[in-house]
Amino acid sequence: MFKVSDMMTPKPHTLLRSNSIDDARKMMNEHDIHHLPIVDEEGVMLGLVTQKDLLSAQESSLEKQDRNLDSHHLAQLSELMHENVMTVSPHGGLKEAAKFMQKHKIGCLPILDNGKLVGIITDTDFVGIAINMLELQEEVEPVEIF
Repeated sequence: MFKVSDMMTPKPHTLLRSNSIDDARKMMNEHDIHHLPIVDEEGVMLGLVTQKDLLSAQESSLEKQDRNLDSHHLAQLSELMHENVMTVSPHGGLKEAAKFMQKHKIGCLPILDNGKLVGIITDTDFVGIAINMLELQEEVEPVEIF
């Protein structure tokens, strides 16, 4: 049985809750990622910010500016991050993690070991796994020529 630890991205990019939304946007763009765990100084996971969250915050800010209202700028990630995020152990089954993500329609699962963030697995990782499996199947089953 494959475990989550076999396919997770170890030591994912993270930020602190005191970092700015701009910091998150820059990190996501620089590393081409869509999910950013928010941790404390000891590596304990506090929440998660997604690319969709950043886009929503930007749209909200633009709408307020359009209405000439006093624009409240979300400066810190603590104001934007999702808390109580679904997580998984590195010892969890890979198939079960994939089914869980599909059932709950979530794009990633942070991997926690004793409360500390040790990795992340995303929907993009599962697409890569599927491609690898399809390639292996093609090697085993020759293509029939009619």
